[in-house]
Amino acid sequence: MTALFGSRPDRSDTAPVHTGSRATRVLGWMTLVGVGVLLLFAFVLSPEDARVSPVDPGSVIGQSDAVRLMYIHVPSAIIAYVAFSITAVGSVMVLWKRSRWWDHVAHASAEIGVVFCGLTLVTGSIWGRPTWNTWWEWGDVRLVTTLILFLMYLGYLALRSVPADPDVQARRAAIVALVAAIDIPIVNRSVEWWENRTLHQQSTLTDLKIEDLTLFTLVLGFAVFGLLFAWLLVHRFRTAWLQGEVERHGLSEALVERRAEADADVDAAVRIGGGDQR
Repeated sequence: MTALFGSRPDRSDTAPVHTGSRATRVLGWMTLVGVGVLLLFAFVLSPEDARVSPVDPGSVIGQSDAVRLMYIHVPSAIIAYVAFSITAVGSVMVLWKRSRWWDHVAHASAEIGVVFCGLTLVTGSIWGRPTWNTWWEWGDVRLVTTLILFLMYLGYLALRSVPADPDVQARRAAIVALVAAIDIPIVNRSVEWWENRTLHQQSTLTDLKIEDLTLFTLVLGFAVFGLLFAWLLVHRFRTAWLQGEVERHGLSEALVERRAEADADVDAAVRIGGGDQR
């Protein structure tokens, strides 16, 4: 991971000078190919959800083609959990070590997590319409806690956009991220803790309720979304790092220029003072 992200400033002055490398280009191509394969399996090769009713053997039940949204919705949700968890780890390191490296990791991961969490909400709403006959249900604990998670990390990003000293900005953002992280296990376990207050079923993966090509496609979705997340995280981290370096060097240059101007003003005052004495 360090090779992908570049050297940590805590250990070396070496910083990434661009956002691409041979490793990230390979990662990018693997992700691109993976997305194509996933779409092929998700929307062409995997079967629709059509099962014989256990109550009436003469009828067929299931979600039909709507089940294909699972291959985007579920991996998106898992990646959002992973992204926000990395933000939480990074925030701990910011408060503990005052690490700028971890601050950039936390920030980058939160941005990507918000995107995947938003995708989870959107695909879940589209999937819910044919499955539950509703776009949204305010009484559903998982839906509401996921929305709260999304809004809390939006607040985290909004707070980071407020101008402030970088160290102060990093510390207060880290505190907000750790508070928001409390909602991650609540969202994940809500279908077990409030099973009577959610339209969601318990995990079909851990309960082994799916198999064969459906299971393969879902696992493929986890792998491809994981590659995509890693690729986005590396590039977003490097962009943030370079931006921080530009701002830091820009501030240093401004200080040098201001000191030069001040020295020039002092020299001019001395010369004028000397002329008056003559």
